[in-house]
Amino acid sequence: MKIQIGIANNHRQAIADQLIKILADENILYTKTKNAHWNVEGADCYGKHVFFETQYKQLDDIINSIAERIRSLGHVVPATLQSYLRLTHFTEQIEERHNGQAFITELLQDHESLILILCEYIMSCKDDLHDIATEHFITRLLEIHQKMAWLLRSHIIE
Repeated sequence: MKIQIGIANNHRQAIADQLIKILADENILYTKTKNAHWNVEGADCYGKHVFFETQYKQLDDIINSIAERIRSLGHVVPATLQSYLRLTHFTEQIEERHNGQAFITELLQDHESLILILCEYIMSCKDDLHDIATEHFITRLLEIHQKMAWLLRSHIIE
């Protein structure tokens, strides 16, 4: 069936490719946040445990909305860990530190890195691909990640 949603086929493919990369990053970030939730230790363990739970639930909602956006563009959503690891911008830092500050610092760096990537994709959707809906969609993701980064940053002890 031909898809007629006001976006050229080649643009729909390019947009889906961008969204799939974002989806990979979000899934890796989700997993890293779950790791922090499960493994945080220290005097502030319970508070950080609850904080990380709030964040991974937000990421779960983001992941679902990205998958639905990809499907609305007429593309299949990759859903394997192997594909996410191949497409992500993130790396895992394998450390044995399980304190809240270490987790928060790493997650903050990842959110800030993703924020910069989202900014690039917003401009691409606007200027190159002429997809206002996805531009707005990614802008909303940007706003959520900026707030999540702020909340992570507010937990860092200087």
